Amino acid sequence: MGHLIKIYLYNTMIDYIITVLLIAAIYAIFALGLNLEWGFTGLINFGHVAFLAIGAYTTVLLNLSGVPIPLSVIASMCLAGLCGGLLGIPTLKLRADYLAIVTIGFAEIIRFALLNEGWLTRGAMGLYGYSRPCEELIEYLHLDYNTFFFLVVLLILVLCYLILEKLIKSPWGRVLKSIREDEEVPTSLGKNVFRYKIQVLVLGSMIAGLAGSLLAFYLQYINPWNFVPLVTFYAWIAVVLGGSGNNKGTVLGAFILWTFFSVTRFAQGYAPLSPTQMGALRIMIIGLLLIILMMFKPEGLLGKKEELTLES
Repeated sequence: MGHLIKIYLYNTMIDYIITVLLIAAIYAIFALGLNLEWGFTGLINFGHVAFLAIGAYTTVLLNLSGVPIPLSVIASMCLAGLCGGLLGIPTLKLRADYLAIVTIGFAEIIRFALLNEGWLTRGAMGLYGYSRPCEELIEYLHLDYNTFFFLVVLLILVLCYLILEKLIKSPWGRVLKSIREDEEVPTSLGKNVFRYKIQVLVLGSMIAGLAGSLLAFYLQYINPWNFVPLVTFYAWIAVVLGGSGNNKGTVLGAFILWTFFSVTRFAQGYAPLSPTQMGALRIMIIGLLLIILMMFKPEGLLGKKEELTLES
């Protein structure tokens, strides 16, 4: 009996670790989109979660309407990118602080639209009952679905990372860095800065939309409360923690953040605090750690000082 209990506990622990890594990988993809916008181009986007929501809801609604999963995901990415581009047209000419205000306002508009348009989104009841990728293959692969889905998400994360690295090291990426440092320099060389910013916002939004699709498949139930403004700042924490302007650091920051969230969850049984108080304490600890990090290593764990924006 003791041997069986050990096997059960071991399997439970492995399942939990895979779940944590799965969530971290999804948010790493989400954070990579923000790192492209802020870390490499200097665009302050406090409404990044809006595109996560657009990706999730579009995928689910299309899937519930009978559209195949691959087409649903592609459509969600396209819609998120389109919304990002349309948002950028009137806002990218604003100063950085105004851009931040507009983007967080846009995110709240999207969330409240999802909450109140019950005829389409079921409002606060949320959406459920949609299918997941390759569910019918699991019995043949002899894998737990979360394990299989983690491998899929990990592959997508690696592809996103490699594509972004290729883009950043290209002439296009060098223009983005010059925009981040001083817009007047690329402008004087004949570069259309506004067009580059739109391209970045579209691509970053598409990546967030992809992360939203993956998050919806993992959760199997979504509602507007999954997309509160705090989720955007999870991505910001990952970018700042790992290193702004460093894709590898962003991925590392996302995994460190979710590992911290998962480990501190077990402290609930040892601290005389309610679940709400414990949740607030965990956020406070993250904030304190970020302050200490910014004091002694402002470029992040893997970042370089030359990659910091001038406004940092």
